[in-house]
Amino acid sequence: MFDLYADPRVWGPDPLTRHHHVGQTAAMIENWRAAWHRDGLGIWTAWGAEPDTADAFVGIGGCFLRHGVAWNLGFRLLPRFWGRGYAQEINAAAATWARHLRPDLPLTAYLVEGNDRSRRTVERAGLELVWRGPDAGNPDPSAVRLLYSDRPLSPDTVELLVAR
Repeated sequence: MFDLYADPRVWGPDPLTRHHHVGQTAAMIENWRAAWHRDGLGIWTAWGAEPDTADAFVGIGGCFLRHGVAWNLGFRLLPRFWGRGYAQEINAAAATWARHLRPDLPLTAYLVEGNDRSRRTVERAGLELVWRGPDAGNPDPSAVRLLYSDRPLSPDTVELLVAR
């Protein structure tokens, strides 16, 4: 898991989420466990099922409650698994469960502009761009954050979701 979160190919567009030591990864996993207990849904690990990848760690994905106002899709795959449909499969399962548990909440995705692979993935999942603006907290002052959603969001919800 640490290798995934430390890989600059995976996290290059979003330096704030890159891990520099295993303790960061361990804390993140504990947060995921807490989300599952609290919300009934969260991030999970993805494993290969094809003959050439059987039992191989592929990456992570799922859906988590962001600030209590939206489900947020999340997915990160090891580069050798990019382009094989895993992100779409993860998003479909996450969206199904999120809509089952709390259909009143929007389904969102939060990514950095320039991460075209993730942008295409969330657009294929049916989400549309609802906000584009500065990436709060990013050490790169020119970084732009994109917020996608499956429905219109109120200005207050957008502000809550994009503020760090």
